[in-house]
Amino acid sequence: MNITDRVAIVTGGGSGIGKAAAEELAARGAKGVVLVDLSESVHEVAKTINDAIGAKVAEGIVGDVTCEKFRKQCFDQATEKYGVPRICVPAAGITRDAISVKVDKETGVANVYPRETFELVINVNLIAPVYWALETVARIAQERKQSGLGRWSPEEEMQGAIVLIGSVSSQGNKGQISYAAAKAGLEGVASTLNKEAMFYGVRCAVIHPGFTDTPMVRAMGEDVIQEHVLPYTQLKRLIRPKEIADAICFLVSNSAVSGELWADAGWHPQA
Repeated sequence: MNITDRVAIVTGGGSGIGKAAAEELAARGAKGVVLVDLSESVHEVAKTINDAIGAKVAEGIVGDVTCEKFRKQCFDQATEKYGVPRICVPAAGITRDAISVKVDKETGVANVYPRETFELVINVNLIAPVYWALETVARIAQERKQSGLGRWSPEEEMQGAIVLIGSVSSQGNKGQISYAAAKAGLEGVASTLNKEAMFYGVRCAVIHPGFTDTPMVRAMGEDVIQEHVLPYTQLKRLIRPKEIADAICFLVSNSAVSGELWADAGWHPQA
């Protein structure tokens, strides 16, 4: 699928992998890149992209990615200004790490990971990305119907591409029961959506980044990174967001690639 002259929508576009993906898509010729984030910083990111490209190809929108009404508004706004989004990278995510069952040393009471926290992480990292992906498929399907088109045929070019952001934590990682569950769930979503959305010419893939130099990873603390992350990676450094963005664009543009791509720098969860 050609990135040039396509419209992309990226959640979590204010920082980290989402920001890097938006920058890379714009650099590769996307005619519109809509960046969505809960932070106002998304506007500055969009301005930086536009300044670098020398054209107004990027736009920031602030809001809650878990809100259905907001999601539809983002797609409406993107379609009105640039055209139907055909590339979707739902990269917004959170962590709420803690050991799932931990005994209090003083009271002897076993504390269980809070259900409300688990549900929050699942909502942001699994349910929200799924529905941004489904919205993309729905918009493309609707446009095809309005144009008198039905099932996609191989004589056509690809109609859309979705890249879900998994994680090496999907293999299981201490202290990340909710995050690991969400990221593992995306694998099943992509496998299913690939079978369904190809009816409209839309592909879906998952990229599993390793520890990347993002605010989320830096929040773990330098001691944790130095002791538990870097010694177990081949690169002996955090992955650069631009490296993940390059891999995302590879998944978007190479139609022969399906399934999952591991961009983990050789890191694997420790027993």
